[in-house]
Amino acid sequence: MPETALDAAARAEAWPSLPLAEWRDTCATLHLWTQVVGKVRLALAPMINHWWQVPLYVTARGLTTSPMPYGTRALQIDFDFIDHRLVMAASDGRRDGFALAPRPVADFHREVMGRLAALGMPVRIWTMPVEIPDAVPFDRDEIHAAYDPEYANRFWRVLLQCDRVLTRFRAGFTGKVSPVHFFWGSFDMAVTRFSGRRAPDNPAVAPNVGNWVMRESYSHEVSSCGFWPGTGPDGQPTFYSYAWPSPPGFAEAAVRPAAAAGGRGRIQIRRG
Repeated sequence: MPETALDAAARAEAWPSLPLAEWRDTCATLHLWTQVVGKVRLALAPMINHWWQVPLYVTARGLTTSPMPYGTRALQIDFDFIDHRLVMAASDGRRDGFALAPRPVADFHREVMGRLAALGMPVRIWTMPVEIPDAVPFDRDEIHAAYDPEYANRFWRVLLQCDRVLTRFRAGFTGKVSPVHFFWGSFDMAVTRFSGRRAPDNPAVAPNVGNWVMRESYSHEVSSCGFWPGTGPDGQPTFYSYAWPSPPGFAEAAVRPAAAAGGRGRIQIRRG
């Protein structure tokens, strides 16, 4: 049955256009804001294999840390991309938050740290961004200050659909598999399957990331897939899939659909 205009409108609403050129500055600022919040989770959550304790998760309104232990209490921080607020909630009933609006990363960092302290939950984080070339520490970054609420909302709506698709994909595997999670370092959504076998050391490098971090991430054979909103190698919104170590012939394998491309041990499908 051919697609009707109503069907097309519903699909566009669910999968809005996300051309990087239209929100590049907002994307760069959000990347850094999520790192500030993500590093709070890194500081508070106990270590889980492959750094599974650090990502954020998609919610019906945005992204969340999920509950983080703070002594006998718990803290949760949410990005709300509907009302455009950052919300902090403590298990003792206290809440705080502020509007998401154009502001420098340094100001955002200062506000987050100050409000956590006001909740009686001060946290210290390493202020150097990771996986970003030529980065400036959060507390000195007066450059990145863009926030377009329309594109922040579109970004979340795309992540919501990616979460749905990747969760369905995840459900078909009975072995060890990661949650569907959003990594604030590389600013991408991912889900990873594991064979159970040890892997050789991964030689990958990233700015301000120790190679011991990569060794833990890729300590065992993986098959991973996910979505970059424009922060991947080709600078476009892209679904990807890769394996480590890459099996013989993986990079040369025929891929589908026609929009997909393979190479360098990775399969990519662009979305506009």
